Order: sequence, then structure tokens, then C-alpha cells
Amino acid sequence: MKPKSGLGRGLEALIPQMKEEVHEADIKEIALEDIRPNPYQPRRVFDQEKLQELMSSISEHGVLQPIVVRPGSVSGFEIIAGERRFRASQELRLSTIPAIVRPFSDRDAMEIALIENVQREDLSPIELAEAYAMIMDHFSLTQEEMAKRMGQSRSHIANLLRLLTLPTDLRELVSRGTLSMGHARAIVALPDADTQRAVADKVVTEGISVREIEQLTQRLQNVSRETNKKDKKAEGKPSVIKEYEEVFRNTLGTSVRIQLGKKRGKIEIDYFSLEDLERILSLIQPHG
Repeated sequence: MKPKSGLGRGLEALIPQMKEEVHEADIKEIALEDIRPNPYQPRRVFDQEKLQELMSSISEHGVLQPIVVRPGSVSGFEIIAGERRFRASQELRLSTIPAIVRPFSDRDAMEIALIENVQREDLSPIELAEAYAMIMDHFSLTQEEMAKRMGQSRSHIANLLRLLTLPTDLRELVSRGTLSMGHARAIVALPDADTQRAVADKVVTEGISVREIEQLTQRLQNVSRETNKKDKKAEGKPSVIKEYEEVFRNTLGTSVRIQLGKKRGKIEIDYFSLEDLERILSLIQPHG
């Protein structure tokens, strides 16, 4: 597998100051009470089980790898890398922690926090998207510039950022892992929040696939186009016929047209594949 162009080379390849050789004299014992978390930390949820494992290791062996901090803007220090070690040490009520002090910029602080978490590959897609958005907004970066900086494709960045347009409750489902990245990407293409919520509910309760969501999106887009095309032609139809068409469309999830004749009429129902036709037939046929 081809390594990721930026992330695969590690923090040292992206942040020049991380290349600096660390001597034992550079490692200081700093009071935990003088250290603040990184305000640019992309992680919102810390896995408690993994934190307990880290606490057990620190309790037995101590903090083996120093955290990295920078001087605070007023006083104290701010974490650049190693917040889990800091939190575990707090839980253990340690008084100090070994740390390396470097004068990182805000930009470096953001990028290191993001890259450190991405390399562990356990950030949720929403946390990752929020981190990208924060860096892009703070430094006025384009998607292309962000992609180059992070060693990712522009389309990958764009797809992640689109997740932030989901309603808050659906973003929470993605953060918790209830909705996968694939499902979320398919759901975000649906036309409105109500439809997105309805489909997300089907994912949770019925386990519908990403492919099924994509097919539904295609049907809705086709219905919308057909509806727009037919609106002008339907201007002369009686209002009751228009209402019947709308009922059919909502029930069958596809475009339906009722044509009036002098003696008899015709109902046209659109379908887009054999599978779609079978779906429509199952809705029309009586059950039981």
C-alpha cells in the first residue's frame, strides 16, 4: 500500500521543530497544575478504557515518553502533544510530569494535535472534519492547501467537511460510531434534514446499506427533476389530480404522472432498475 504522502512521514517531516534532537537536559519535570490542555485538541471524547490502561502503565513504569508543551501566552504551559498522558497523570494525582518545552506557533500547535491523533487513526470523522475546518478558518487555507499540508487528496478533505452540514443529532451518531463514514457520506447527499434523519433511522433500525442510500438519493433527484419538468405541463390539471400525483410520489418514492383523456386516463410510474421496479411492486401489492 502506498504510504500517505504527509502523514506517513510523521510529525518530524511536517513540523520542523519536531526534528530538533532532544537531550536529557531538555526534559523538565513540570507541575501538572501549571499545564493547560491544547485548545486546538481535535479529540472531544477520550476512550476511558484506553485511559485506564495508560494509567496502569504509568502507575507501574512512570511516564516513559515526555509530553511536549509550549510556554503559555501569559503563564504556565500549554500541551502540544501528549494530552492522554497528561490526563492519566492527573487521574493518578501525580504532582509533575516530564515535558519538553518548545516555542511552537498557533499553527504548529493545531497541526501537531491533529496529526498526532490522525496517526493513531481513532479520531471520529466528525472530530477530524471539525479540526480541518478550524485550521482552514484560522489560517484562511483552501481545501487544496489543507490537502497538501496533511498529505491527503482534496476530495477527501471536501468529503469530510461536508459531514459538518449534517444536523447536530446526526453528527452525534457519526461521532459515536452508530453511523459509519460511508453511511454519513451517502446521507449528506440527501436533499433535506428530515429525509436525512428518516434514512439515518433506517440505517440504525434496519441496517440498510450505503448502496441503498445512494439509490434512494438518485431516485429523489430524478423525481425532483421530473417534477420540475412537469410543473408547467400540469398547470391545466385539476387540483385533485395534482394531489393524487403527489400522494403517489410520496408513497412510491418515484415520479408519477396522471394523464387525463376524454374517456379514460393513464398513470405513468417511473422506475430506474429491475430492483427499483420490484421495490415499487412490493409497495403496491397488498400484504398479508
